[in-house]
Amino acid sequence: MLPIIPLLAVISNLQVATPVIIKTTELELEFTARSANQMASFYEARGFPKTMLSILKQQCFITVGITNTSNKKIWLELSNWTFSSAGKPLKREHRDYWKNRWQNMNIPLSKQSTFRWTLIPETLDYLPGEREGGNIILPFTKDAITLEATFATGENKQGKTITINTDKIFCAQDAP
Repeated sequence: MLPIIPLLAVISNLQVATPVIIKTTELELEFTARSANQMASFYEARGFPKTMLSILKQQCFITVGITNTSNKKIWLELSNWTFSSAGKPLKREHRDYWKNRWQNMNIPLSKQSTFRWTLIPETLDYLPGEREGGNIILPFTKDAITLEATFATGENKQGKTITINTDKIFCAQDAP
Protein backbone atom coordinates (compact mmCIF):
# COMPACT_ATOMS: atom_id res chain seq x y z
CA MET A 1 0.00 0.00 0.00
CA LEU A 2 2.82 2.45 0.72
CA PRO A 3 4.03 2.70 -2.91
CA ILE A 4 0.56 3.88 -3.98
CA ILE A 5 0.44 6.88 -1.64
CA PRO A 6 3.28 8.87 -3.29
CA LEU A 7 1.79 8.16 -6.71
CA LEU A 8 -1.61 9.42 -5.58
CA ALA A 9 0.00 12.57 -4.20
CA VAL A 10 1.58 13.27 -7.58
CA ILE A 11 -1.66 12.63 -9.46
CA SER A 12 -3.65 14.92 -7.19
CA ASN A 13 -1.31 17.84 -8.00
CA LEU A 14 -1.73 17.55 -11.76
CA GLN A 15 -4.05 19.93 -13.52
CA VAL A 16 -6.41 18.33 -16.00
CA ALA A 17 -6.44 20.32 -19.22
CA THR A 18 -9.35 20.04 -21.60
CA PRO A 19 -8.06 19.45 -25.12
CA VAL A 20 -8.87 21.90 -27.89
CA ILE A 21 -10.13 19.83 -30.83
CA ILE A 22 -10.42 21.22 -34.34
CA LYS A 23 -12.05 19.12 -37.05
CA THR A 24 -12.25 19.82 -40.75
CA THR A 25 -13.14 17.44 -43.57
CA GLU A 26 -9.40 16.79 -44.09
CA LEU A 27 -7.84 17.00 -40.63
CA GLU A 28 -8.41 16.55 -36.95
CA LEU A 29 -6.10 18.42 -34.59
CA GLU A 30 -6.01 18.03 -30.83
CA PHE A 31 -4.09 20.43 -28.57
CA THR A 32 -3.59 19.48 -24.91
CA ALA A 33 -1.70 21.80 -22.57
CA ARG A 34 0.68 20.14 -20.11
CA SER A 35 1.66 21.82 -16.86
CA ALA A 36 5.25 22.42 -15.79
CA ASN A 37 4.95 19.75 -13.07
CA GLN A 38 3.52 17.20 -15.51
CA MET A 39 6.39 17.66 -17.93
CA ALA A 40 9.05 17.88 -15.23
CA SER A 41 7.75 14.63 -13.70
CA PHE A 42 7.83 12.92 -17.09
CA TYR A 43 11.39 14.01 -17.79
CA GLU A 44 12.61 13.51 -14.22
CA ALA A 45 11.39 9.90 -14.35
CA ARG A 46 13.70 9.47 -17.34
CA GLY A 47 16.70 10.79 -15.42
CA PHE A 48 16.95 14.31 -16.82
CA PRO A 49 19.41 16.52 -14.90
CA LYS A 50 18.04 19.29 -12.66
CA THR A 51 19.59 22.00 -14.86
CA MET A 52 17.55 20.76 -17.80
CA LEU A 53 14.38 20.38 -15.71
CA SER A 54 14.62 23.94 -14.37
CA ILE A 55 14.65 25.32 -17.94
CA LEU A 56 11.80 23.08 -19.08
CA LYS A 57 9.61 24.04 -16.10
CA GLN A 58 9.57 27.63 -17.38
CA GLN A 59 8.08 26.66 -20.77
CA CYS A 60 4.57 26.11 -22.10
CA PHE A 61 4.10 22.58 -23.42
CA ILE A 62 1.28 21.80 -25.81
CA THR A 63 0.84 18.20 -26.93
CA VAL A 64 -0.43 18.14 -30.50
CA GLY A 65 -2.10 15.19 -32.21
CA ILE A 66 -2.85 15.40 -35.93
CA THR A 67 -4.98 12.93 -37.87
CA ASN A 68 -5.33 12.98 -41.64
CA THR A 69 -9.02 12.24 -42.25
CA SER A 70 -8.78 12.88 -46.01
CA ASN A 71 -7.88 10.61 -48.91
CA LYS A 72 -4.79 12.63 -49.88
CA LYS A 73 -1.36 13.30 -48.38
CA ILE A 74 -1.22 16.28 -46.00
CA TRP A 75 2.05 18.02 -45.10
CA LEU A 76 2.94 19.35 -41.67
CA GLU A 77 5.54 22.10 -41.79
CA LEU A 78 5.82 23.87 -38.45
CA SER A 79 7.49 26.80 -40.18
CA ASN A 80 3.99 27.49 -41.57
CA TRP A 81 2.51 27.84 -38.07
CA THR A 82 2.40 31.23 -36.34
CA PHE A 83 1.63 31.75 -32.68
CA SER A 84 0.72 34.95 -30.90
CA SER A 85 -0.58 36.00 -27.51
CA ALA A 86 -2.06 39.32 -26.39
CA GLY A 87 -1.49 40.65 -29.91
CA LYS A 88 2.25 39.89 -29.91
CA PRO A 89 4.15 37.15 -31.73
CA LEU A 90 5.00 34.11 -29.60
CA LYS A 91 8.16 32.44 -30.85
CA ARG A 92 8.28 28.67 -31.01
CA GLU A 93 11.89 27.62 -30.99
CA HIS A 94 12.94 25.15 -33.69
CA ARG A 95 14.07 21.76 -32.41
CA ASP A 96 17.64 22.69 -33.48
CA TYR A 97 17.56 25.49 -30.89
CA TRP A 98 16.94 22.91 -28.15
CA LYS A 99 19.59 20.56 -29.53
CA ASN A 100 22.17 23.35 -29.45
CA ARG A 101 21.11 24.46 -25.99
CA TRP A 102 21.45 20.95 -24.55
CA GLN A 103 24.80 20.43 -26.29
CA ASN A 104 26.13 23.71 -24.88
CA MET A 105 25.07 22.52 -21.41
CA ASN A 106 26.81 19.15 -21.95
CA ILE A 107 23.56 17.27 -21.44
CA PRO A 108 24.12 13.51 -22.04
CA LEU A 109 23.20 12.41 -25.56
CA SER A 110 20.71 9.88 -24.22
CA LYS A 111 18.71 12.68 -22.55
CA GLN A 112 18.93 14.86 -25.67
CA SER A 113 17.57 11.98 -27.73
CA THR A 114 14.72 11.32 -25.29
CA PHE A 115 13.81 14.99 -25.32
CA ARG A 116 13.91 15.12 -29.12
CA TRP A 117 11.49 12.20 -29.57
CA THR A 118 8.90 13.98 -27.40
CA LEU A 119 8.74 16.90 -29.85
CA ILE A 120 6.49 16.97 -32.89
CA PRO A 121 8.60 16.77 -36.08
CA GLU A 122 9.31 20.03 -37.91
CA THR A 123 8.16 18.47 -41.19
CA LEU A 124 6.09 15.35 -41.74
CA ASP A 125 3.82 13.93 -44.40
CA TYR A 126 0.56 12.41 -43.18
CA LEU A 127 -0.90 9.65 -45.29
CA PRO A 128 -4.68 9.13 -45.33
CA GLY A 129 -5.78 7.84 -41.91
CA GLU A 130 -2.40 8.47 -40.29
CA ARG A 131 -2.13 10.02 -36.81
CA GLU A 132 1.09 11.45 -35.38
CA GLY A 133 1.98 14.06 -32.83
CA GLY A 134 4.30 15.37 -30.19
CA ASN A 135 4.98 18.42 -28.08
CA ILE A 136 5.31 22.03 -29.10
CA ILE A 137 7.20 24.27 -26.71
CA LEU A 138 6.31 27.96 -26.41
CA PRO A 139 7.29 30.69 -23.96
CA PHE A 140 4.87 30.56 -21.02
CA THR A 141 1.98 33.02 -21.08
CA LYS A 142 -1.19 33.37 -19.01
CA ASP A 143 -3.02 34.86 -22.02
CA ALA A 144 -4.79 32.90 -24.74
CA ILE A 145 -2.60 31.66 -27.58
CA THR A 146 -3.69 32.28 -31.15
CA LEU A 147 -2.52 29.83 -33.79
CA GLU A 148 -2.70 30.06 -37.55
CA ALA A 149 -1.48 26.86 -39.17
CA THR A 150 -1.33 26.05 -42.84
CA PHE A 151 -0.92 22.62 -44.42
CA ALA A 152 -0.04 21.77 -48.01
CA THR A 153 -1.81 18.80 -49.60
CA GLY A 154 -1.11 16.36 -52.39
CA GLU A 155 1.80 14.12 -53.27
CA ASN A 156 4.07 17.06 -54.15
CA LYS A 157 2.33 19.76 -52.09
CA GLN A 158 0.50 20.89 -55.22
CA GLY A 159 -3.03 20.54 -53.79
CA LYS A 160 -5.12 23.08 -51.96
CA THR A 161 -3.82 24.69 -48.78
CA ILE A 162 -5.63 23.97 -45.53
CA THR A 163 -5.64 26.80 -42.97
CA ILE A 164 -6.52 26.27 -39.31
CA ASN A 165 -7.14 29.15 -36.88
CA THR A 166 -7.83 29.04 -33.18
CA ASP A 167 -7.52 31.37 -30.22
CA LYS A 168 -8.56 28.76 -27.66
CA ILE A 169 -5.14 27.41 -26.64
CA PHE A 170 -3.82 28.19 -23.15
CA CYS A 171 -0.71 27.15 -21.26
CA ALA A 172 -1.53 24.81 -18.38
CA GLN A 173 -0.72 26.02 -14.89
CA ASP A 174 0.01 23.88 -11.88
CA ALA A 175 -2.45 24.05 -9.02
CA PRO A 176 -1.28 26.44 -6.28
